[in-house]
Amino acid sequence: MSKTSHYVKLARPFTLLPPLFGIVSGAICAFGSVHNPDPLSRLTLSVLLTVALGSLCASFMNAASNAINQIYDLEIDRLNKPNRPLVTGALSIREAWAFTWVFYALALIPTWLVVVYPFNTLMAKLGAPLSHHETFFVYLAGLVFTFVYSAPQLGRTKTLGFLASLTIALPRGMLLKVAGWAMVARIAHAEPWYIGAVFGLFLIGASTTKDFADMEGDRAGGCRTLPIVHGVRKAAWMISPFFIFPWLLIPLGAYLPDPQNPEHPILTGNSQLLVALGIVLTIWGAYTVYLLLRDPDSLAETENHPSWTHMYMMMMFAQVGFAVAYLL
Repeated sequence: MSKTSHYVKLARPFTLLPPLFGIVSGAICAFGSVHNPDPLSRLTLSVLLTVALGSLCASFMNAASNAINQIYDLEIDRLNKPNRPLVTGALSIREAWAFTWVFYALALIPTWLVVVYPFNTLMAKLGAPLSHHETFFVYLAGLVFTFVYSAPQLGRTKTLGFLASLTIALPRGMLLKVAGWAMVARIAHAEPWYIGAVFGLFLIGASTTKDFADMEGDRAGGCRTLPIVHGVRKAAWMISPFFIFPWLLIPLGAYLPDPQNPEHPILTGNSQLLVALGIVLTIWGAYTVYLLLRDPDSLAETENHPSWTHMYMMMMFAQVGFAVAYLL
C-alpha cells in the first residue's frame, strides 16, 4: 500500500460523514428558524460557502481526532485493532503526530472566517468583533475535548467509564449541532443548545457500544469502561435509556415555550414534522434497545453488532429529519 493509503486508514474516512451531516443539519436548522439574522436575503453565496467551509473543517477535526486517539491507544490497538497503520508500523508515531497537527490546523484556523450576517465580505469577517467569532471557539472547545479524552496529561477520560461517554457526547453531539447553527445564526439562544442536548444525550449511550467489543484491549490498557466495571449485561441496561428518552425531547421542545421568548416554542421548525420525527426515533430506539438486551453477551463477541448499525442509521435519520423540519 502507498503511504497515502495508510494516512487514509489513519483518518478513518467512514467516520467523517456524521460530523459533515451534523454541521449541515445544524446550519439548515438555524437557516429555517426564527433566529435567522437575514430572513429576507435567505440563501446567499456567503451562507453556502460558510456552511461548506464549516463542514469541511468538521471532517478535518474528526480526522485529527481519530489520529490522536490511535497515537495514545497504540498498545490497546495491538490487541483490539491489529491492522491499524501505527500497529503494523506502516506509519510512525512522528508521522501520525504530523498528520494530527496539520489536520487540527486545517480544521481550526479557517473557522475564524465563519462569521454570520451582517459580516458578508472577507474583510468584514476578518475584522469582526471577537464575540462574533463564535464558531472558532466552538471548534476550539471540540479540539480540547479530543485531548481530554485521549491524552494522559489532560485526564484521559477514555479510562474513566461514564466520563469517557460524556467527553465524546459533548463535542460530537451537542457542540457539533451548535457549530452547525453558528454557520448561519448567533448561538446565544436556547434552541441550538436544546437540539444539541438531544444528540448529546443519545451519544452518551451510543458511544459506549464500541466498548463492548474492545474489552480485552481496554482492560489491558487500564481503561475502566462501563462493560469492564459493571459487566456486559448491567452496562447494556445502563445505556439503554439513552436510545429512547432523548428523542422524546423533540416533540416536547416543539411545544414548550422558549424561556427567552415565550411567544414561540423552543424548537421553531415545523411542529408536526418534529413530533413525527420524535415518535419515529423513540420507537426505533426502543427496537434498538430490544436488540441490545435480548442477548447482551453478543455485544462483546462481535465488532459489528446489528444494534450498532441501527444506532448509526438513527443518527443520520435524525440529522436529516431535523433539516427537513426546519426547511418546511
